[in-house]
Amino acid sequence: MTLLTIDKTDLARHHTPRTLSDRVAYRVVRALRFTADSLFGRRYRHRTIVLETIAAVPGMVAATLLHLKCLRRMIDDRGWIRTLLNEAETQRAHLMVFVAIETPNTFERFLVLLAQGVFYNAHFLIYLFSPRTAHRIAGYFAEDAVSGYGQYLEEIRGGRQENPPAPPLAIAYWNLAPDARLADVIRAMQEDEAIHRDINHSFADALESGRDLPGLPKIVP
Repeated sequence: MTLLTIDKTDLARHHTPRTLSDRVAYRVVRALRFTADSLFGRRYRHRTIVLETIAAVPGMVAATLLHLKCLRRMIDDRGWIRTLLNEAETQRAHLMVFVAIETPNTFERFLVLLAQGVFYNAHFLIYLFSPRTAHRIAGYFAEDAVSGYGQYLEEIRGGRQENPPAPPLAIAYWNLAPDARLADVIRAMQEDEAIHRDINHSFADALESGRDLPGLPKIVP
């Protein structure tokens, strides 16, 4: 499922913060980026494992709360719930690819528990009070992921990072060539993140303009 027209090739698109909500969301993501840079540096595989356990949270939170809203109001979700759940599932696929390549250590597993516990509850509360801000956070998080995967690709192309064969589950998930390498997987992940970026920014824009669920565009297969 896609949101109207998503340009997969526009990996540099950025939503310039305009409102207070945008600026708060942008700074939250910048703080997460600073923390990840400080903890992992160029250890991209370990960094991705930890961040993808967080990246899969916003879609699930949004889908859950939107589902409950539709039940309360007895209205159709216009395809948004499935799209948001698909976002969460895709992020989980990203995680499983890197777990197949690199085994997280004990500290990283503890960090995942801590980060996911804090982020899930924080994002849940943010969504309750300001869905627009929550979707903007998810949009900026995806923007940052597009940029981060781009840096990883540059490291691989420059010979500074390994480029092992793609795991079988990645080849099956993205229908890649049998001889695909990690770089091919990362390019596919970049496109996923660009789609997540556009979907969440579009949702935030709709909420910013005062449109609630019935006024949102319908998602079609």
